[in-house]
Amino acid sequence: MKFPLRFILLACAVLPALGFGQSSSAQKKVVFTSTMRLGENEIRELRQAAPTLNIVFPSKETLERELADADAVVGGLTREQFVSAKKLKWMQITSAGAENYLAIPEIRSSAVTMTNMKIVQGVEIADHAFALLLGLTRRIDVAVKDRERETWQSLADYGPPLELQGKTAVIFGVGGIGTQIAVRAKAFGMTVIGVDPKDIPYSPYLDRSVWPDRLDSVLPEADVVFISAPHTAETDRKFKAAQFAKMKKGVLFIAVSRGKIYDNLALVDALKSGRVAAAGLDVVDTEPLPKGHPLWTTGRVIITPHIAGRSDGEGPRYFEIYKDNLVRFSKGEPLRHVVDKEKGY
Repeated sequence: MKFPLRFILLACAVLPALGFGQSSSAQKKVVFTSTMRLGENEIRELRQAAPTLNIVFPSKETLERELADADAVVGGLTREQFVSAKKLKWMQITSAGAENYLAIPEIRSSAVTMTNMKIVQGVEIADHAFALLLGLTRRIDVAVKDRERETWQSLADYGPPLELQGKTAVIFGVGGIGTQIAVRAKAFGMTVIGVDPKDIPYSPYLDRSVWPDRLDSVLPEADVVFISAPHTAETDRKFKAAQFAKMKKGVLFIAVSRGKIYDNLALVDALKSGRVAAAGLDVVDTEPLPKGHPLWTTGRVIITPHIAGRSDGEGPRYFEIYKDNLVRFSKGEPLRHVVDKEKGY
């Protein structure tokens, strides 16, 4: 039977739109391994935003089977899981730091694109950095201990609280986190110096910036030093005894990104000598910090258990990155927040 050309052209246009003549095997598959909970409405929104993707949320029991033919993964993977995912092209991790994944040779040397949560994580971590700082400058750390003892001390016992206006902050790492710290520091009336390996464009929140090879030249100016850089081969133990020795006596030290960027025992020595007056630490070298470690008992130190990146506002920001990158992946467009595997961030 012969069909008119007009009918054939119409069929070619309509049938694919109805799903006929398309191979389901060509549909890209995205597996969510993230422990972050998504509600039914959010899952529906993701699938509606990228309808050409096969987005699956496997159980622990079915995860390995689903990874076998996955084109993309949202969430973390172990080395074994990564190796088994032969078709993988994209991996969206749920943290700003990528070093744990890049420590896996198969991931670092692969052609799989990795995206992270840089910039997305920033607001809450900067808030936490200032909570630590203000806890120290306003002597709240002392007041908390007094409450436990039910004692009311005089100001003479506390020592004078400090104000931030007019003080100088040196921020080591001016990415998503460091930029938000700079915003807050400037709002408190501080002079702000950034230290970062990239050329930073003009910002009203930075008075000036230097490259990491000039770190030692700005440390003597700091009243507060913030650690907000990713952990890489270049930043590993960047703050050792020599760097603490260059800081002015009475400096405050705040670390909220990675604990391996500073030598924990060198900080202990600086606290003992009074070079560092007090420290606020959300990150340490070994986590959890073991019992008996001198950071628990040396000087005025506030320690929180690596919780700076958690907040009631993180979920919506994470979700928007998931959705936008899923749409981009479905259309073959450039992804947001791509990790440079050589640089480590």
